Amino acid sequence: MRLTRRRLCSVFIGLYCLFSLYAAYHVFFGSRRRPPAGSLRRKGAASARERRGREPSTLGSEEWNPWEDEENEDEGFKASLQALNKSLKGKQNFHVQIWSKAAIGLYLWEHIFEGSLDPTDVAAQWREGNSVVGRTHYSFITGPAVAPGYFSIDVDNVVLILNGREKAKVFYATQWLLYAQNLVQTQKLQHLAVVLLGNEHCNNEWINQFLKRNGGFVELLFIIYDSPWINNVDIFQWPLGVATYRNFPVVETSWSMLYNERPYLCNFLGTIYENSSRQALMNILKRSGNDKLCWVSPREQWQPEETNESLKNYQDALLQSDLTLCPAGVNTECYRIYEACSYGSIPVVEDVMTAGNCGNASFYHNAPLQLLKSMDAPFIFINNWKELPAILQKEKTILLQEKIQRRKTLLHWYQQFKTELKMKFTNILEGSFLKNNKD
Repeated sequence: MRLTRRRLCSVFIGLYCLFSLYAAYHVFFGSRRRPPAGSLRRKGAASARERRGREPSTLGSEEWNPWEDEENEDEGFKASLQALNKSLKGKQNFHVQIWSKAAIGLYLWEHIFEGSLDPTDVAAQWREGNSVVGRTHYSFITGPAVAPGYFSIDVDNVVLILNGREKAKVFYATQWLLYAQNLVQTQKLQHLAVVLLGNEHCNNEWINQFLKRNGGFVELLFIIYDSPWINNVDIFQWPLGVATYRNFPVVETSWSMLYNERPYLCNFLGTIYENSSRQALMNILKRSGNDKLCWVSPREQWQPEETNESLKNYQDALLQSDLTLCPAGVNTECYRIYEACSYGSIPVVEDVMTAGNCGNASFYHNAPLQLLKSMDAPFIFINNWKELPAILQKEKTILLQEKIQRRKTLLHWYQQFKTELKMKFTNILEGSFLKNNKD
């Protein structure tokens, strides 16, 4: 009898455990959905966003998918990522350290790689972060305290981010390259790539002596602005991105950004240079009367720093305008293009080649903005601002639903643009550095 009771107790206990496991499975896993590849991160990641200095979302705590019925649009892209991750299983990890001595490094790290930095204070002397892409482990360091000879080198592969826009910056960048050259020569470093904010006229000959193709040690060069040097073998184009040096944040998409009516047809807040196309643009807006329908705030002198008030005004203008006017400056590519994308405001881009050596090559027929065009940027390209009144006239007739779809397309494209750049950057580094290890 005692044995029978023990058996019954054992059976009941077993059934109870099975039921508990079944219930726990449904509570913790049954109601969860895997977010689509192209969707934005949910509110649960809000604290991480704030740590990165991101623009806070205006949503509540509920889950929200800004792409709605477009969830299955990226099945091919997701499948390729899954196949890549599967192929990398069991393979040796690859470590790369990024030394950022230019503000463009923050665009690469925080916007493209979606990496965080510790400490969050942008004025800190030393900031660092870590990220993993495929099998590549990235570490990132930046700040005034990152100086040649004052930090330990514990990796074989380095990406050095430099500013070569003007003479003083070139001198400083050269000191870093000479330091890196010494590390390579003493075998403390094996491989080096450079991301360079190039000169706006594309006068970058100073770096030629350091390139491996010319007997130097820089194996790969990612250069900002169109250049006839770009061959997609060892020299690649890299985007200018947003003005991180003026504290432009990583912006998260909100419900209102997609669905609200925007009170302004267009916006332009910027410097007006004498006898420039920007001056012509202002005249055309005034003559057509569209200056009253757009958020226009011209200034006569360029200001390198933003105040909290001016940055807020600029972000509000992007958020409240359907179009952002992007006239050419010293170079066709400008921060405004990418900042408009961040807020779902369609860039209207002056598609003209500026003075200098950026497109002087017979095969560069698609210049300027070669990188953006090659990735099918959904912008409005114009050759002359005389085309603008007709564009704005048409804009007045477009229904809100069509504008919402257009914003979705732009924001979705911009996210894919950054994701593809991250994967391409990683694949290029691995393909070059690991191949050279075998040679």
